[in-house]
Amino acid sequence: MLAKRHIPKRKILSLARPNATVDYQKSKPYTLNGNGSAVVFDFGIEVGGIVTLDYTSKGGSGALGLAFSEAKNWIGEWSDSSNGAFGPDGALYANFTKDGSASYVMPDKSLRGGFRYLTVFLVTEDQVSVDVDAVSLEIGFQPTWSNLRAYQGYFHSNDDLLNRIWYSGAYTLQTNAVPVNTGRQVPMLKKGWANNATMGPGDTILVDGAKRDRAVWPGDMGVAVPAAFVSTGDLESVKNALQTMYDTQVLPKGYGLYLQQSRQFNRSAECHRHARLGQMAAGIQQQRSTDDASTAHLPQDSSYLTNTRLYHTLTTGAQLASWAGSSSLTDKWNAQATDLVQSINEYCWDDEYGAFKDNATATALHPQDANSLALLYGIVDPDRASRISKNLLQNWTPIGAETPELPNNISPFISSFEIQGHFKIGQTARALELIRRSWGWYLNNPNGTESTVIEGYLVDGSFGYRSDRGYSHDPSYVSHAHGWSAGPTNALTTYVLGLSITSPRGLTWKIAPQFGDLKTVEGGFTTSLGKFQASWDKSPDGYTLQFSVPPGTKGNLTLPYVRSSEKPSITIDGNNINKGVYYVDDTATVTVSGGGSHRVLVPRKQTSKSPTTTKGNLKSRESTPPPSQPKIAVNLQHPPIRNPKHQTTQHQNHNATPNINNAGHTPARLHTMHPTPIPPSNRRNPDPSTPAKHNPRPPLYT
Repeated sequence: MLAKRHIPKRKILSLARPNATVDYQKSKPYTLNGNGSAVVFDFGIEVGGIVTLDYTSKGGSGALGLAFSEAKNWIGEWSDSSNGAFGPDGALYANFTKDGSASYVMPDKSLRGGFRYLTVFLVTEDQVSVDVDAVSLEIGFQPTWSNLRAYQGYFHSNDDLLNRIWYSGAYTLQTNAVPVNTGRQVPMLKKGWANNATMGPGDTILVDGAKRDRAVWPGDMGVAVPAAFVSTGDLESVKNALQTMYDTQVLPKGYGLYLQQSRQFNRSAECHRHARLGQMAAGIQQQRSTDDASTAHLPQDSSYLTNTRLYHTLTTGAQLASWAGSSSLTDKWNAQATDLVQSINEYCWDDEYGAFKDNATATALHPQDANSLALLYGIVDPDRASRISKNLLQNWTPIGAETPELPNNISPFISSFEIQGHFKIGQTARALELIRRSWGWYLNNPNGTESTVIEGYLVDGSFGYRSDRGYSHDPSYVSHAHGWSAGPTNALTTYVLGLSITSPRGLTWKIAPQFGDLKTVEGGFTTSLGKFQASWDKSPDGYTLQFSVPPGTKGNLTLPYVRSSEKPSITIDGNNINKGVYYVDDTATVTVSGGGSHRVLVPRKQTSKSPTTTKGNLKSRESTPPPSQPKIAVNLQHPPIRNPKHQTTQHQNHNATPNINNAGHTPARLHTMHPTPIPPSNRRNPDPSTPAKHNPRPPLYT
């Protein structure tokens, strides 16, 4: 999204007329006249860091206030909420006592981790005017990168909305990779904010959100880490976050269950104990679990989710043990997982409804999270999986899936598991539809950042996620750049493109595309072995798949049938493949060894003739160079979004991305805003902590 570490703002607007925007370069300098006069600078996308303000004052003394907001809803003389104690964040002040030019630089401890809008306002008792000569920002995230577009992965399809969603997740994770000494201060401040806490080793670390909490949260990483792997490729920040958790974990002497354990599953205690030992050895809980914050509202006996997590811990631990050469642990944990999954299906399945209950008691709650994980983790047979997937649709609204375990709320974190669950069982259309409904709605919302993924929101389209469940009825506290919501970034690469690795570093890999309603998709990522790239092009006559993987690797191609129940003919690099093909569930699987670049043709009808050679076909495995990544023209079109009354509104995009470069990294995108005027009742009041010597009157515009 961004290339430089120092960037200017793009547009300005006034609090009195938020619909009217002016190009920043054409409006310099911007003059503030008298107490309460203000201007809002719009950076166009989510940013964060240290602001420098150059100004010239005349006519007396006063102060310039600086207030920040991620969403348009809370632009004004108070910043949106971030400090965790739910006191006012307020504003920063640049005092002046005489006429002349000056420069104000934010203190390092006051770094603002995430914002789109900067409000600069004048506080004075004199007839003062101030020319705001320049405002610039030093980016405060991804501190070890000189080129902020140097993503290790990329994605592109013929659906421009999906492309933007993929990059919004990637960019969010970039804003969440921060210097290790810029965490939120603990104990939390009652007023204002301070981001000067040291969180771990190294220079950069992955946190939960850009604005807040700016802390290492294990649960968030279950979504954030796989998405970072296929996009930014920033595993240094991940490593330092994991190390922080290893260094501060409670040793097994004081071990208790991760969540509550019901009486029905007491016999699984041994599984829990051994799983915990495996977690400490390999970091499974930290990398794969969901998060307590997402389930803080659940009943005390939430045993189904607990044991679903445990099942995944056991199976993933068994896989790691296998890679580490410990076959005895692999066999033991797999056996325990098999025993546990039988109990889960016996005690928590509601056959009348067709989904899992929240726990083994008489309850009508069928949670989104645990049922989504049942699909993703393979806990159920195909019949039950089909019923769960269908019943999850009952939670859908026009703007996303409501979470039954947190009524009236939509959680992109939990929906990240739902979309993966639908993909996992082949319900591609459902997964793509939910991505477009939920993530597409927010990305096209003119009151949001239009560049990142939000922590959560309400079914009425407002941003008051968890307002009455821990967020003190303050909707401005919600994070608008939260990595736990970046699920589509990983899912689109892993399932739609179909490219994933199946062993450390990618020594083995898998390509299993899911077409849905798409026609073309390409993408890739990088490991220490090299680049992994794939693309496919689907037409009524079949499809073409091209891929390039590092030398010495081996993988499986799982190729969908062109027509259901009709075995396709398969040509790889001009050679018809008749042997070594495994057919199951309308797919044909072929193993490819040795790495390199290859072209696969799967025509609509079987034929014994070799396909017609066309320009660009690969002639042989030995003589064909890896396919290049062409520059692709992209014309972004906004699909309809829906307001809280579910009425369709079309917003035109006047600033489409001009291209995607060879590395697959999108340039910064600015969208013309179409905001709804902010009513006076929603504006932030002046900060009561304004310097006492000014004793400001109420702003003149009110």
